[in-house]
Amino acid sequence: MTNASPPLPSTAPAGKIPTHVAVIMDGNGRWAEQRNLPRAKGHEKGAESVRIIIKACKKLGIKYLTVYAFSVENWNRPKAEIEALMNLLKKFLRNEEREFHENHIRLRAIGRLSDLPKSVRRELNHVMQATEHYRDATLVLALSYGGRTELANAAKELARKAKAGTLDPETIDEAAVSSHLYAPDIPDPDLMIRTSGEMRLSNFLLWQLSYAEFYITDTLWPDFREEHLLKAVEEYGRRNRRYGLVG
Repeated sequence: MTNASPPLPSTAPAGKIPTHVAVIMDGNGRWAEQRNLPRAKGHEKGAESVRIIIKACKKLGIKYLTVYAFSVENWNRPKAEIEALMNLLKKFLRNEEREFHENHIRLRAIGRLSDLPKSVRRELNHVMQATEHYRDATLVLALSYGGRTELANAAKELARKAKAGTLDPETIDEAAVSSHLYAPDIPDPDLMIRTSGEMRLSNFLLWQLSYAEFYITDTLWPDFREEHLLKAVEEYGRRNRRYGLVG
């Protein structure tokens, strides 16, 4: 008997593949608790899901995958859990760099990256610089990220420019705000997946998810595999995205 996931069938509707998928990876702690394991084991298993889904996205033709890896609120968790998460992040970056090169995947990060420990920032910057020339697919890690913080930072930058006289406040529009977000060159997500059945955004990409299609699954993130991603993409393909217009 094997635990390997079955190969992805090519049943996703043509022309209906999302360009950008965002994921709230929920359920690591519950996965561990259900098995009487330390929460850190759930995070380790969750990291395995990230590895698998990165490759599955590339196979399906999804150009961008953004995962909510660590929120600004997560700094309030127990110190031991935070340290375990930071160590796991370093291990993930070191172990996956080779895979990024082999699969031509670019790594990027959004959030208050200065909050991260120096050793994590050093590893993160190294992998981002080493992969910055790849264009086949992009993995975006949201680290020490908060949607409200991102919008507040954009507002501050716009206010500074207006105060300095380099920006007319009357010209500030949606495009101006978008251009001052963490990664203005990345298209907004088409599809947002949240695991473990929770029905909230949790301060994730509040601006960018304005017109994304939401897909909620009861599957816990450590159990999320290619077949679950395909179900989400197939459901996305059946949606009629009207953007406020008449279908």
